[in-house]
Amino acid sequence: MQTLFVTNNDFSLIDKSKTCTINEVELKKISALTTPNSCLAVFEIPAEKELELKGVVLALDDVRDPGNLGTIIRLCDWFGIETLLCSEETVDVYNPKVIQATMGSISRVTIKYVNLEITLKNSSLPIIGAFMDGESIYEQKLPQEGIIIMGNEANGISKSIEALVTKRIAIPRFGKLQQTESLNVATATAIILSECKR
Repeated sequence: MQTLFVTNNDFSLIDKSKTCTINEVELKKISALTTPNSCLAVFEIPAEKELELKGVVLALDDVRDPGNLGTIIRLCDWFGIETLLCSEETVDVYNPKVIQATMGSISRVTIKYVNLEITLKNSSLPIIGAFMDGESIYEQKLPQEGIIIMGNEANGISKSIEALVTKRIAIPRFGKLQQTESLNVATATAIILSECKR
């Protein structure tokens, strides 16, 4: 952390040389939020780490909503997923809404933007895709090593990435009418990651 702008003295554990006391009007001017909290921190974007695909890796194919990406980063942190691959079309991880939605988890997950098709072709890990017509996640054992792909909010996984998938999974619908079109991508990610760790 480079600087922490604060409006009160609740941050006594932070090095005083890195804090700057401001008032609420000043905080509102520098924050992207309509109603900011009591502080705003400035961080340096970390140097990129070398890509290491091991264990369970999550990959996002063209996820566009900042809130979804931020929530998914938080889910990766919660479930111990160390690496998150993002296609080049996925929303920018440093979008202020993404940062806000991560609630600090962005500092504990390695996020890498890649040409997803090339990266998957070069990986020896199983490639698991989430689809509406896949096998129920409740009727099989999910591998402890593999790349799980979640698709775009409106269109799902793209055809070029679908062609590389070695296992198709789905979250079955249990509602009587079976009319719900789909789940939000972050909600679906939470269910799948939870089942991976069960």
